[in-house]
Amino acid sequence: MAFSKKKWVLLPLSILLFLGIAYWLIGKIQYRNNVMDVEEYAPISTLKVQEHLLTKAKFPFIDVHNHQITMPIQNLDDLVEEMDELNMAVMVNLSGFRGKYLEWSLDNVNEKYSDRFTLFMNIDFEKVDDEAWPNETLEMMEKSVELGVKGLKVYKSLGLTDTDKAGNRIKVDDPRLDPIWAKCGELGIPVLIHTGEPAAFWLPKDKNNERWLELKQYPSRYKDPEKNPSFEEVMAEQHNVFKKHPNTKFISAHLGWFGNDLERLGNLLDEMPNMYTELGAVLAELGRQPVTARAWLIDYQDRVLMGKDSYKKEEYYTYFRVLETSDEYFDYYRKRHAHWKMYGLALPDSVLKKIYYENAIQLIPGIDEALFEVVD
Repeated sequence: MAFSKKKWVLLPLSILLFLGIAYWLIGKIQYRNNVMDVEEYAPISTLKVQEHLLTKAKFPFIDVHNHQITMPIQNLDDLVEEMDELNMAVMVNLSGFRGKYLEWSLDNVNEKYSDRFTLFMNIDFEKVDDEAWPNETLEMMEKSVELGVKGLKVYKSLGLTDTDKAGNRIKVDDPRLDPIWAKCGELGIPVLIHTGEPAAFWLPKDKNNERWLELKQYPSRYKDPEKNPSFEEVMAEQHNVFKKHPNTKFISAHLGWFGNDLERLGNLLDEMPNMYTELGAVLAELGRQPVTARAWLIDYQDRVLMGKDSYKKEEYYTYFRVLETSDEYFDYYRKRHAHWKMYGLALPDSVLKKIYYENAIQLIPGIDEALFEVVD
């Protein structure tokens, strides 16, 4: 069959169109295949600015937020050697737990390093419906303080996952817990309390969520609004406790999860004089807003404590660099916490001393002040 002129013209055009589309699709596929995952992308900055790579704090410091879960059997010599290299005078182990575990931890510490470690106890709040509640727990607290415990650490499970015998969520401000908070005030020990999570954990897991990478790496950290109390709800419960117990000192962990809104955090501190906070795992919030953060830390220098959270020696270096230097545009130590760069705050020595150790000495009983005499 003879081809018409129309077919002779359309056929090659159709082939060209097909090849053009195929080439475009291949190019798209190749581009997609060469796109690096955000977890792998780590460009080296070409910026040339002064660097001050610190490996030791300018002044001895107290880390009020640390976890050493093997302390009953841990050889502390190596840990103390690293603490000396960092200029960490005292480490507060928030994972003291209770009962025999706590006693064994204290025995290990007191053998050689009673002045270098401070232990906080932990409570099982899910016993709230037991017949012996709260008397048995209050007696345990009294005994623990007699043995040398210096505070109470409250984990984030309270308010999020802890339930009573009826299966109901135990709210942070549940009235059944009031005797615990009051007892801490009576015993003169602070409560370091972790409530909630970063507000972004409640937001959609999409391209607009700045904690997307963390939620990808740790899917269980996502707080489905359909299944969890809201961020505002659990934080309000924490603040209700602070207001209800003005004679108890509370340290709201992780800048109270308001490191991204320092004005709001400052208002909370103004409203509740028994509220303090610490820097554990949220340094990245300060390092990205150096002008605001520096002014804020100077204004609230009496209410902020040094804390790190998980222990890794090299990660303290970033804390020293942010707090002490005026360096620009450098990396944070954990990518999932910060897609942005850090800037130094160059805090005055008087403010550094308060954050590093003076505020903790005022809050936590029994710290040996002789460990800090060299700075004066």
